[in-house]
Amino acid sequence: MKSLAAPAAPPAAESAYRHVKDALLSGRLPAGEMLSEGDVAAELAMSRTPVREAFLRLASEGWLRLFPKRGALVVPVAPGEAEAVVDARLLLESHAVDVVVRSAPAREALAAGLRDLVARQRESVAAGDLDAYAEHDAAFHLAIVAAGGNDLLTGFSVTLRERQRRMVALSVGASGERAPGFVEGHEALVAAIEAGDAAAFRERLHGHLHGAHLHGAHLHGAHPDRDGGAR
Repeated sequence: MKSLAAPAAPPAAESAYRHVKDALLSGRLPAGEMLSEGDVAAELAMSRTPVREAFLRLASEGWLRLFPKRGALVVPVAPGEAEAVVDARLLLESHAVDVVVRSAPAREALAAGLRDLVARQRESVAAGDLDAYAEHDAAFHLAIVAAGGNDLLTGFSVTLRERQRRMVALSVGASGERAPGFVEGHEALVAAIEAGDAAAFRERLHGHLHGAHLHGAHLHGAHPDRDGGAR
C-alpha cells in the first residue's frame, strides 16, 4: 500500500538555495546587493553551514560572486546574456507562429489561450502582484513555443525560463510601472496571430522583446564596483 505520509522536508541547504534563488529571480535581491551568510541564516533560522553550501551552488550557476569574509555579490544580467536570450526567444517564437498560422483551428486555439493569459496579466498588474504577472508572462511566451509542436524547441524554451523570469522582474521595475505597456504588447502579438500574419508577429515580437528586456537589462546591468571595474 502506498504511504500517505507527507514527503520529507528538503535539506537545509536546499531550502536556503531555493529561498535565495527565488529572491534573485524575482528581483527582490537587486544586482550589486551584498549578501551575508549570517543574515540569511538568521532569516531562515538555520546555521551558516547550509547557507554557505547554497551560496557555493548559486556561485557555480553564475548568480552570485563570492568574496571571502565579505559575503556574496548578486551578479547582474550581462548585456550579452540579455541579447542572447532575446535572440533565442525571437527564433523560437517566430518559428512556432510560422507553423501555427498554417492551420486556422490551431491559430484560433492558441489565440484563445493567450487571451486568457493576457487577462490574468492585467488582473495581476491591477492587484500589484508582480510575481504573478511574471509567471503569466512566462506562460504566455512558452505557450507560443509549445503551439509549434516541436518538443525539442519547447524544452529549450523551458531552460530559458529562469533567465526570462529575472529579465521580466528587471524590466517591469520595482513598482511595475512598465508592466501595463508590456501587456499591451502581448495584446498586439495575439492580434497578429489571430490575423494569421506571421510577419507582423515577428516584427511586433522584435520590438516587444528589445524594448522591454534589453532596456531593462541595460538599466540594471553593469555597474562600477569599488575597484572601478564592471561587475
